[in-house]
Amino acid sequence: MKKRLLILTLFGIVSACENGPKKIENNSKITERTREKSVKELKAELISKGYQTFDYIDETTKDTILMQQYFIAFLKRGPSRSQDNAQTDSLQKLHLAHLGKMYEMGYADISGPFGDDGEIRGITIYNVPTFEMADSLANADPMAKTGRLTIEIHPWWAAKGFALR
Repeated sequence: MKKRLLILTLFGIVSACENGPKKIENNSKITERTREKSVKELKAELISKGYQTFDYIDETTKDTILMQQYFIAFLKRGPSRSQDNAQTDSLQKLHLAHLGKMYEMGYADISGPFGDDGEIRGITIYNVPTFEMADSLANADPMAKTGRLTIEIHPWWAAKGFALR
C-alpha cells in the first residue's frame, strides 16, 4: 500500500512538473507566463537599442536601481494662436490623436496638460534613445506644426520600471 501511494505521489509530482513557460487560463484566453528580466539583462537590452543608462545603488536597501534617460517635451504657448474655435477644436483632436499614437507605439510614456494658464501648456515624456528622435516625434504634433505650440526638449533621468504614485 505504501509503495502504491509513493508511486502515485511520484507520478503526480512528475506530471505536474513541466519544462518551458507556464500556461495560465485567463478569461478563456491562454497566456504564457515569462520570467522577468534581470537588471543586467534589461540594461544590456536598453544599451543595445541606444538608450543611456546608469546604475544607482540605494544606500538603505543596497538594491541596484537601473536609471534610464528619457526626454521631457515641454509644450509651450506658440506664436500662432489666432485660430478660430472650429480650427482650435480640430487641432485639439489631432493633437490628442498624435499623443495617443505616440503612447500606443511605445514612444511616449505619459502626457498631460498643466492646470494653469501659463506659458508651458503641458508635457510629454518620451521613452526613446535619442534627443533627436524625441524632438522629431514631438514636433510632428499638429499643434507644433501650426505654431500653436512650440516644443522644448530636455533629457531626464528616472528609475526604469518605477510607477508614479
